[in-house]
Amino acid sequence: MSQKTTISEIIQLIESIAPLSLQESYDNAGLQTGNASATVESVLISLDVTEEVIDEAIAKGTSLIIAHHPVIFGGIKKLTGKNPVERIIIKAIRNNIAIYAAHTNIDSIVGGVNTKIADLIGLGNQRILQPAKDKLKKLVTFVPSSHLEEIRQAIFDAGAGTIGNYDQCSFNAEGHGTFRGNDDTNPFVGTKGELHTEPETRFETIFPEWKQNTIINALTKAHPYEEVAYDIYPLDNLNPQTGAGVIGILPEAMDAREFLARIQTIFQTPVIRHTPLTGKKVKTVAVCGGAGSFLLRDAIAAGADFFITGDVKYHQFFDADQRIVLADIGHYESEQFTKELFYELLTKKFSTFAVHLSEVNTNPVNYYFRNS
Repeated sequence: MSQKTTISEIIQLIESIAPLSLQESYDNAGLQTGNASATVESVLISLDVTEEVIDEAIAKGTSLIIAHHPVIFGGIKKLTGKNPVERIIIKAIRNNIAIYAAHTNIDSIVGGVNTKIADLIGLGNQRILQPAKDKLKKLVTFVPSSHLEEIRQAIFDAGAGTIGNYDQCSFNAEGHGTFRGNDDTNPFVGTKGELHTEPETRFETIFPEWKQNTIINALTKAHPYEEVAYDIYPLDNLNPQTGAGVIGILPEAMDAREFLARIQTIFQTPVIRHTPLTGKKVKTVAVCGGAGSFLLRDAIAAGADFFITGDVKYHQFFDADQRIVLADIGHYESEQFTKELFYELLTKKFSTFAVHLSEVNTNPVNYYFRNS
């Protein structure tokens, strides 16, 4: 009998690349309904969770729905079925369907939603448009020089030491550590009760804050000392690996109207709302899936010719000020390919259950065109 995969194992995989600590304060990513210890035989992937998606899951015999948008955002005090959210939750629970959402946490990573958009457009030299602050920490530890390589590698393997496109980054300085163990110690070097001086290396490296427990566990496991000395410092540095939006460069400059036509084709949107064209060729493009107009100033400051996003309000179009073309392709249209992210992630890791892409169009926005 093949081994079953639990919902918890699937969650661990998703959150290993998109930890919940990256989500915005207003968000509610994570397991929405269901038992994390339950096993799954099939998964349904959708951008949103609607009653029609729940019905699709029931028809397909699926016990887990993975969505981009959480179905639960605010507090729920009653479950009476008086609104769509309550009806969705009730139907999911009655049919033993778990719902999991990865939202702004998967928006905020390299390789996430905005990377997918940039890849579809064909942007090279990609980088985060608005890197996150206060998400990095520095580890300083002191190790016997004879064990430096082993400990350093263990820390790197746990996820420390990456700066942009470089990994295994560290600073190392030679020195001498002193210590004296009491009668309850069994020192790795030296004699208890006597002051000992040991040649040591001060090892420094940075890491994302959400990997702290894993990294400290790796350090203490690899370190030969009974008591491991280390310091952790919060950093104000921007983290180039996480944040909002992505900016990149087209292989060749394009005519603006041709670029708009290309975007319309790629994202299958019947309408693109945009500011006046600037008359410039399109070379540098910024993107943000969903509602990304808060990044307009960042896109301008970064020298983007175009900024592609959704949910732009009327007065926000004025802020482009002829310095950039702001293009609203629609919230759903910009994020629809997030389903493929989940699909690729799950199918590369697991072969013990079926993965289905939802066939339900959950876009709540419709377009009317009067025949000429």
